[in-house]
Amino acid sequence: MSLTVTDLRLAGMSCVSCAARIERGLNALDGVSASVNFAVERAHVEHGGDVDEQDLIRAVESAGYHASVIEPTATPESEESDEDSLLPRLAVSAALALPIVAVSMIPAWQFAGWQWLVLALTTPIVFWGGYPFHRAAVRAARHRASTMDTLVSLGTLAAYLWSVYTVIATGGHGHGHLYFEVAAAVTVFLLAGRTAEAKAKRSAGKALRSLLSLGAKDAVVERDGVEVRVPVAELQVGDVFVVRPGERIATDGVVADGATALDTSAMTGESVPTDVGPGDAVLGGAVNTYGRIRVRASRVGADTQLARMGRLVTEAQNGKAAIQRLADRISAVFVPVVLIIAALTLFGWLAAGGTAVAAFTAAVAVLIIACPCALGLATPTAILVGTGRGAQLGVLIKDPHVLEAVGGIDTVLLDKTGTVTTGQMSVVGVDPRDGQDAAELLSRAAAVEAASEHPLAAAIVAAARERGLSVPGVTDFANEPGVGVSADVAGVRVRVSRAEAAAHDADVAETRVDVAWDGAVRGSIRIADVVKRTSVEAIAELKAMGVRPVLLSGDAKAVADRVAEQVGIAPEDVIAGVLPTEKADVVRDLQAQGRRVAMVGDGVNDSVALATADIGMAMGTGTDAAIEAGDITLVRGDLRTVPTALRLSARTLRTIRVNLFWAFFYNVAAIPLAALGLLNPMIAGAAMAASSVLVVVNSLRLRSFR
Repeated sequence: MSLTVTDLRLAGMSCVSCAARIERGLNALDGVSASVNFAVERAHVEHGGDVDEQDLIRAVESAGYHASVIEPTATPESEESDEDSLLPRLAVSAALALPIVAVSMIPAWQFAGWQWLVLALTTPIVFWGGYPFHRAAVRAARHRASTMDTLVSLGTLAAYLWSVYTVIATGGHGHGHLYFEVAAAVTVFLLAGRTAEAKAKRSAGKALRSLLSLGAKDAVVERDGVEVRVPVAELQVGDVFVVRPGERIATDGVVADGATALDTSAMTGESVPTDVGPGDAVLGGAVNTYGRIRVRASRVGADTQLARMGRLVTEAQNGKAAIQRLADRISAVFVPVVLIIAALTLFGWLAAGGTAVAAFTAAVAVLIIACPCALGLATPTAILVGTGRGAQLGVLIKDPHVLEAVGGIDTVLLDKTGTVTTGQMSVVGVDPRDGQDAAELLSRAAAVEAASEHPLAAAIVAAARERGLSVPGVTDFANEPGVGVSADVAGVRVRVSRAEAAAHDADVAETRVDVAWDGAVRGSIRIADVVKRTSVEAIAELKAMGVRPVLLSGDAKAVADRVAEQVGIAPEDVIAGVLPTEKADVVRDLQAQGRRVAMVGDGVNDSVALATADIGMAMGTGTDAAIEAGDITLVRGDLRTVPTALRLSARTLRTIRVNLFWAFFYNVAAIPLAALGLLNPMIAGAAMAASSVLVVVNSLRLRSFR
């Protein structure tokens, strides 16, 4: 039976348990296999013909959430994020919480009737600011489940309602302890954490949008002998379109006539522009550097290489397992237990003949000591400090799930061009023939190339200027596409052309050009993509950490082997000649061998592999698509930040685990005391505050990370 694939956009999820509930609801349908990704708020569903799209939407809605079908041909657009609705709640709640905390915590500021003012200020925070938590708690309760939102809702409501009761019972003049500041502070901080999470999720679709933005929007097509500019969507196989210098190739095709050099670095990772002429295949998205060419379309729309790469990025992102937050995993057990203990405390006191006030006081003490203030602080504060320190060190960690994925990373795949190497062509040697002067050779070559638009020309001109050589003007400039350029320099005819070196003495990692005048070759200039000075140190550090560095390149093996030798990577750890779509296959093969893989890259051609790896690290000097597909951005483009990122992520995760332990230690140790009536709500609040201070101080230790 053939299966239909449907992708759903989901709304209303607040934690990974929501994703699990939707997944169970979809998989309960006959013949349905569904995977829900909380991070990108999507469901990838395979189903038979007996189940249609409306059945899937109804299954999601019956679980208490919303869904809509994502059309296969739809172009991803910026979508409204939960961040938009949370920001006003956070701003207003924070403004109201400041005076509440100040008046509640500083006795000197407490005036007659201050309790009524604090009550008035806390009410909108708890019910309007905390509405998302209460709504999620009610939704979970309807499905006989509990989440962290359940404890947040019950804890803040218990603190609020107990305080309201105390104020009313005493007429605002009693000495009963109030917990308005607890309800307000917990709500504000968790709103801040939820807002930050919504912001991170909003960027999940940018990788695909960056990929698709590489495509041309329109093309100049020849129809009935007339050039007509049409939208790319109207191109048909067999159409002939014109590509001028600086324009992008509109779609995959074959050069009909003309010659040029195409910059395909964004598509293939090749650092050297590719010379093309009649009969050569070209990829949509490549940039025409100088010549005018006519291209006959061979693939259009969803069949192009660019479109296929876009689909692979989408599939890789959807295929990532939803990484559960540690606090959510623990809450699956902790929350129901706390609720049961609070209920048993209430009824136990009543059954033992205790007063209703004593029973309620003990039950509230249980809820307050279990209120997840420290639990809410444990993860966000460590992430806040850890990511802030990372930014100072040139490491941007995009999402907390990266911290869990970093554990056990034992293999780092390194893209060559732009990652291990500079990604820019530079002159690495000037070789004059006997009796010739190297400076004169480079100066004359630069003079001719200064009038050329070929990308290699820029490297020669830059080298001459860096060495303080003159670059005189030329006359009678001529360009022979695919061969070379020539011009008169101070009355001498100088020709610069691609060298035809013998195979046995050619260095395949370098491009050589011959410089000739007066009918004889006077020497050659070697141009190459050079290794970054920091790459050797970075790879040595990875090895010292027990991490295996592997060079992954689309270049020929001889080129990759030379670079690997320069930076200290073993020959058996070089994988060369791989296409962009095959890089992800390499990642999956290593994962199938039980390896935990990090991928480091900088180009669109790396984006699929970055999204597939356990951790994707994008060089900040690379393309937007690579940066958005990666989990970590290395801002400076310095490979030494790779081991720094691994160490910082591991350290931050350890800090979170320690924070969670102490948060639970205070709560769990005090819950029995609260249940027995030995811990009044005021002491419960103090213990909760102490646990919060402890986890914050522990998180701040990350500021000293080196």
